[in-house]
Amino acid sequence: MAEDARWVRLDGAVNVRDLGGLPTADGGTTALGRAYRADDLQALTQADVRRLVDQLHVRTVVDLRTSIEVKREGPGPLTHEPAVVHRHCSLFPEGGRMTDVDADTLLPWHTGDTAPPDTAEALHPSIRYYLGYLRDRPDSVVEALRALAEPDRNGAAIVHCAAGKDRTGVVVALALAAAGVTRAAIVEDYVATGDVLDAILDKLRRSATYAADLDNRPADTHRPRAWTMQRFLATLDEQHGGPLGWLDEAGFGANDVATLRARLRG
Repeated sequence: MAEDARWVRLDGAVNVRDLGGLPTADGGTTALGRAYRADDLQALTQADVRRLVDQLHVRTVVDLRTSIEVKREGPGPLTHEPAVVHRHCSLFPEGGRMTDVDADTLLPWHTGDTAPPDTAEALHPSIRYYLGYLRDRPDSVVEALRALAEPDRNGAAIVHCAAGKDRTGVVVALALAAAGVTRAAIVEDYVATGDVLDAILDKLRRSATYAADLDNRPADTHRPRAWTMQRFLATLDEQHGGPLGWLDEAGFGANDVATLRARLRG
C-alpha cells in the first residue's frame, strides 16, 4: 500500500481512504475527516468500529450494494452503532445477481495502461457499465451524494460498495467534481485502489457472494486504469456538459452542489 496519510488502515477493510487533501481547481484542497471511501464493511473488528466511530467520527454510512448483497453478506457491525445513520443506495436495478465485480466480469481482458484501440469509435464496456449506473439509478446517485453532504451531521460520512472501486468510484468522482477537485486528482484517486487490489481480491474470493464472479481471473484484469475514469468523465463532458451538468439533469442542482462543496471543502 502506498504510504499516504489519506489511507485508513483497518483489520476488516482494506480499501479505506480519506477524500480530504485533494487539490481543487482554484488552488485549495478538500478537507480531511469529512468523507471516506471504502470496500465492504462487514468484516470490521470491534477495534475497527471504535476507530471509525470514536476517532474518525463516522456518522453516516452510504451503502451502494444491492439488497441481495446486503442480505447475503450482512449490513455490517456499524449498523449496531446508535450514532451512525445508514443510507442504502443501490446503483443496480433491484433484481438479478449483480455485484461490484460484475463491471469487471463483462470486460474483455485488458491490462494495459492505455485505452484499448476501440475507444476512439465506441465506449469500452467498463465505461458503458459506469454510465449504466447513472442511467438506471440516478435516484440512488443523488441520494448518495446528499447523504455525503448532510449538513446537519457533524461527523464524517463513509461510502462503500464491495470492492470500493466501481460503484464507489463513480459516486466519489461525482462528489469530487462537485467539490471542484481537479480532473487529474479525481483520476488519481480512482486509480489508487490498485495499490490494494490483491488484498481486495483475496477478501472477495473468501465470500461465496463474489468468488464466482471473479472467475479465477488474473488480478491485473481487475486493476483500475486511468483511461477508464478519464473516458467516463469525458463522456459526461460530451453528453451533459460535464459531471455538474449530469447532476443538474438528475435533480442535484446548484444548491445541492453548493452544500456538498461546502461539506467537502470545509
